[in-house]
Amino acid sequence: MTTPLRTVPRREIGRSGIDASLFSLGSWHTYDRMDFADAVAMLREAVERGVNLFDVGVYSAPGAPPVFTDVIFSAMVRAAGLAREDWLLSSKLWLEAFDADGFRPQLENALMRVGVEHADLVILGDLRRDDLDLRDLVIDLARLTEAGLIRAWGVNNWSASSIQTLIDLAAREGVAGPQIAQLKYSVSRRSIPDGAPFARLWEQGLTLQASDCLEGGVLAGKVNGDRQIGRDPGDIRTRIIADVPAFTALAESLDVSPAQLGLAFTLTHPALTTTLFGASSVAQLRANLDAAALVERVGATTLRELVEPFWADRDVVDPEGP
Repeated sequence: MTTPLRTVPRREIGRSGIDASLFSLGSWHTYDRMDFADAVAMLREAVERGVNLFDVGVYSAPGAPPVFTDVIFSAMVRAAGLAREDWLLSSKLWLEAFDADGFRPQLENALMRVGVEHADLVILGDLRRDDLDLRDLVIDLARLTEAGLIRAWGVNNWSASSIQTLIDLAAREGVAGPQIAQLKYSVSRRSIPDGAPFARLWEQGLTLQASDCLEGGVLAGKVNGDRQIGRDPGDIRTRIIADVPAFTALAESLDVSPAQLGLAFTLTHPALTTTLFGASSVAQLRANLDAAALVERVGATTLRELVEPFWADRDVVDPEGP
């Protein structure tokens, strides 16, 4: 008798009323490296397993080579025969392009590339500009919500104080504020999501989307340096690479892969809505989704104790955030 595959549970995004799968699938330069038929099969299985949130951003900048991962995703959805109500779109909005016209031009371009009429969630990119009035962002996002172009919004790697400002501004204006914070969160990078400044935000209903959980594959053992990896706050990547052998040994002692151990850890955060990862095969997708079983088997408290030695950014990164 075949054992049925586990179904991914769902949790609410903030207080938005939108339920997202415990795991979400990212598109970061992934689908353009896959055989198309394999990508469609993976998408179909993800949805069958209960994954409903897909992070599909336009990851290109002026002067950079064009990218088509999001366009390929739109074709994958059609080929997989998915109805729009079967899945949630999370799209990125970049502050560098925010001007007098607001976010609408880039959002409409992103929706056109994916082939849909609205985004269920939009995530504001890193706050690197000091000339922005945060109230303008809040008002603009409220207008996009009223127009039916978005349902909820959040931020990526913002400081706790900046997010609190957004929450306060939204309350003052009588509109919806940020519902979720996408933060780097792994056994190595914990200081910000686990710190006191963000704890105060979790208490107000903000929830967490854990990202970069495997350090661009490093924690899964891919340490050869030929992959595109995100920023390295605190300059701790060398330390993380040095920890990989011991981390791998711990995973083996628990009868899981390093990737499964890394993903399972993120599920222990009390404010977590969803953990974002990328997968490039059905086998990898299945293995990643099965990481949840480790938390059930070992327990969240014990699991956090076991990975404590790999906390590389402790006392290195300010828990307030960028």
